[in-house]
Amino acid sequence: MSVIPAPRKRRKEDRPSELLGAALLLFVEKGFTATRLEDVAAKAGVSKGTLYLYYENKEALFKAVIQEGVIPIIAENEAIAAKHTSSSFDLLEKLLDNWWTKIGQTAFAGIPKLMVAEARNFPELATFYYENVINRSRALVGSTLRRGMNSGEFRQMDVDTTIDVLIAPILMLLIWRFSMNCCQGSQTDPQHYLQIHMDILRQGLRRLEKESQV
Repeated sequence: MSVIPAPRKRRKEDRPSELLGAALLLFVEKGFTATRLEDVAAKAGVSKGTLYLYYENKEALFKAVIQEGVIPIIAENEAIAAKHTSSSFDLLEKLLDNWWTKIGQTAFAGIPKLMVAEARNFPELATFYYENVINRSRALVGSTLRRGMNSGEFRQMDVDTTIDVLIAPILMLLIWRFSMNCCQGSQTDPQHYLQIHMDILRQGLRRLEKESQV
């Protein structure tokens, strides 16, 4: 006679991660405005009162989602850049690969679309996201571009504008996937899209022969 195992008792220390996971899915699916704390609690399998033991309001919950899920990946990429010794373009590829694996292929990929939609309605949250995610990401890309320019691998360009041009197609891929992609007859292949993007970057960033002879 088989013995039915007893259900695993949920540990109190698991609750914050369960709440954050539930909140992320609902934020991405419904947006910040439409997500209710009672829905987050129900999805996590706890009471609304339990949620308030950990997060005082929806804004605090959203910030925790970013702090626990997105910012550590930026820190990982900063560490990758600090240890990198080969070409700057290889570093760009390495940073994109890690970001895509940890963010782009997960529910966190829906956050940029949420921020674009909700930023004007929640300027304090937008500022938090800009300072902790966008600014740090831009600084990392900028330092990689300057590294390549200083070594002669990349041609000299306006770094701030180049950052925007480099990042924009990736943001568009994410925003499109969580919005208008449902209207396409066939789904965009992210890996193929990113490969083409990097091929274009490789040609656009490299220093021209005539520049190297000046």
